[in-house]
Amino acid sequence: MMTALTRVATTSASAGRRAGLAVALLAALGLAGCNTRSPETTGSIGDRGARAPDARKEVESLAERYNANPGDARTAIAYARALRATDQTSQASAVLQQAALRNPRDTVILGAYGKSLVEVGRYREAIDVLANAHSPAAPDWRILSAQGSASAQLGEQTRAQGFYEAALKIRPNEPSLLSNLGLSYALSRNLDQAEQTLRLAADQPGADARVRANLAMVLGLKGRFADAEAVLCRDMSPEEAATNVASLRKLAAQPNRSKALSGAGAPGQG
Repeated sequence: MMTALTRVATTSASAGRRAGLAVALLAALGLAGCNTRSPETTGSIGDRGARAPDARKEVESLAERYNANPGDARTAIAYARALRATDQTSQASAVLQQAALRNPRDTVILGAYGKSLVEVGRYREAIDVLANAHSPAAPDWRILSAQGSASAQLGEQTRAQGFYEAALKIRPNEPSLLSNLGLSYALSRNLDQAEQTLRLAADQPGADARVRANLAMVLGLKGRFADAEAVLCRDMSPEEAATNVASLRKLAAQPNRSKALSGAGAPGQG
């Protein structure tokens, strides 16, 4: 979205990274996006699986606190975060919806709720909520990124790019923003601009393997498979890189690849 491109449960950190990258690239073939998680979410499903009992206890504890005082905005946010950490995204969004109804002027709550709407695919509603989550006088780059994600998912790429560009003025060279912007350019069929932006994203100190997978995808779409494979080999074995490049070759060979891309997905949250 533009959230990791995808999340994969594994039994070890290194295996999780390799498997995640392999599936991430396949998801990228549909432009599922670089960062499907919103800024509050960290870690991988593999990490969450390792601490599943603790996560469940945290959910139960926060549920008690929330039910005792559902109007407490900060408890609602903590409860929603814990629900999302256990893959209960719809429930998390419902909690934040109630919190937003009780705290209609709390921009932190509105921002969290709006981003949760993006995560569950309610993009038009997300745009309406996020519009009230910050002001032009005090813009929040994370909210702008979420607005871009919602717009991109709706196919409104020019509008999405405007949000990402505005966010980059606040957070220059943020790799997640650059990656989402690059994917939006790709959805707009501007592969040269997409490559340039994704290369800049990949060059940033905070860039991770997901950003590089997105760059490899665009290189593959341009027919530069050797370059794409070289990028992928930074984060996966030669065999895994070759398998993903083979998938890129199939996508690049499709006569209606632009239609396939735009119908398969769009950038996620940064």
